[in-house]
Amino acid sequence: MGLWGEHVVPRITDVALGTPEVRALRERVLARARGEVVELGFGSGPTLPLYPAGVTRVRAVEPSAVARRLGARRLAEAPVPVEFAGLDGEDLDLPDGCADTVVSTFTLCTIPDVDRALREVRRVLRPDGLFLFLEHGLSPDPRTARWQYRLDGLQQRLAGGCHLTRDVPALAGASGLVVTDLVHDRLRAGGAMAHLALGAAIPAPR
Repeated sequence: MGLWGEHVVPRITDVALGTPEVRALRERVLARARGEVVELGFGSGPTLPLYPAGVTRVRAVEPSAVARRLGARRLAEAPVPVEFAGLDGEDLDLPDGCADTVVSTFTLCTIPDVDRALREVRRVLRPDGLFLFLEHGLSPDPRTARWQYRLDGLQQRLAGGCHLTRDVPALAGASGLVVTDLVHDRLRAGGAMAHLALGAAIPAPR
């Protein structure tokens, strides 16, 4: 990944996604979390203070050692037990049907094989489990989308593989999940990352 990706991007992300606006969006999504939670892209743990009382444990998946170190204080103050459960959202080292909730906030943009990661979400969810997501992605506005496609390669190089043009609800629906709730929103100063999808999905019947 190199010096920039390993040491600089996690610090930029920690600041850029640590605003009151983003915190409020995360809190909206996490309100429905319950039981055993698997969180993809845990980062420095900005979600930890936002989990509701019904959450009993968080299994955190995070590839960045720097991000994990940045989250040391949040981990020490966490209201729920937290254990790290691997580095790779594409290949979760977890048993089938172990999670009541899987959470992803600003994460699916950077996972190289996002389809595989979403299939892993489907695999680890219990039949009555819930996938909660807050992701930026492809804008429905054609003019904005054109700029997203133009800037996508540069964004990936500068922001640790972050894609601007992923349609997360559609990707979830193609990966064995059924999107049951979906709200579109915008980051006020998000630029090409401004378009957001906040939602929930359940495992499709096998």
